[in-house]
Amino acid sequence: MLNSVARTLSLDAAEKAHLYRLADVPTVPSAHAGTALPEELQVILDHLAPLPGVVLSPRYDVLAHNKSYEALCPGFVKGERNVARRVFLTPECCNTYHHNWDDLRRMVGYLRDSYAKNLGDAGWEGFISELCAESEAFASLWARNDVAVPASRTKQIRNLAVGELEMFLTSMSLPSLPHAWMQIYTPVDEVAWGKWVSCWR
Repeated sequence: MLNSVARTLSLDAAEKAHLYRLADVPTVPSAHAGTALPEELQVILDHLAPLPGVVLSPRYDVLAHNKSYEALCPGFVKGERNVARRVFLTPECCNTYHHNWDDLRRMVGYLRDSYAKNLGDAGWEGFISELCAESEAFASLWARNDVAVPASRTKQIRNLAVGELEMFLTSMSLPSLPHAWMQIYTPVDEVAWGKWVSCWR
């Protein structure tokens, strides 16, 4: 019924989410891979170069990215563009992200926080069930019931062109795209900068 009201009133994503909150309904519509992105977001991403930048949905779908991000994490933008699936279902030997336990715990905690806002959503239920069935690590972390939000931190990246890179990861929410967020990767020191710039060029 709320969806029908939202359609009749031509509500945008933020207005629709507010309608759900007013009705005290736990399932709040969120950004997903099919959501139209504001044009300025791609412009911002493109002007971040050589810094890699990406816009992610609450389920870690890649909604937009720049060429630097594609050079840093090519596997995340080809085929199924979902970072969580790639991280948990790719063997450690071939994984762009090191299987750092704290990083994985934080990722699952953020997914749980987003999942709680989408209880009963068939897409979310299927997504979580699939990861639990196919990844023992994900299932174990999901069972802990931890909740987290995106945070700025360092991350070890494995890049085929330059090898290991330590990057500082900055996460920012996007008011123009409710529930999605932008991640920007910055090399942590001059050595990392040198390796990254040589790869990106």
